[in-house]
Amino acid sequence: MIPGWYGVGSGLQAAVEKHGEEVLREMGRDWPFFKIFLDDISMVLTKGDMGIAGMFSQLAGEELHAAFFPRIEAEHALTRQWVLRINGTASLLEHDQRLALSIRLRNPYVDPISVLQADLLKRWRASGREDEALLRALVASVNGVSWGVQNTG
Repeated sequence: MIPGWYGVGSGLQAAVEKHGEEVLREMGRDWPFFKIFLDDISMVLTKGDMGIAGMFSQLAGEELHAAFFPRIEAEHALTRQWVLRINGTASLLEHDQRLALSIRLRNPYVDPISVLQADLLKRWRASGREDEALLRALVASVNGVSWGVQNTG
């Protein structure tokens, strides 16, 4: 889900610095394209789990994880902060409780599959990428997560 939001917080911050926060709030209220953009970013942020993202990041090795994951976490926090401020809400999907509930209900099923997927990928790599049973399980977990994170609701 990172490509869905990465860089948005920095972009929103730059726009606020240039035009002011009130201009972006007005855009969020009055411009359908910008409102839908913020809604989509809210949905993607809500679906993501930084703890699980961190597990996958660690699979790249400690050096790369240490170099890049803090940047990803910081951009996630910045994006979340600006979306909430511009929307004037306390939670990301405050305006769409049906979607928020749908995501909350699917997380207990998708999150464990994501954790399993990270473990399967680690074990498959450790097997020298030779274990066909692990590969089949890994592919099944990829399919399960992709079905689960579709636009819910």
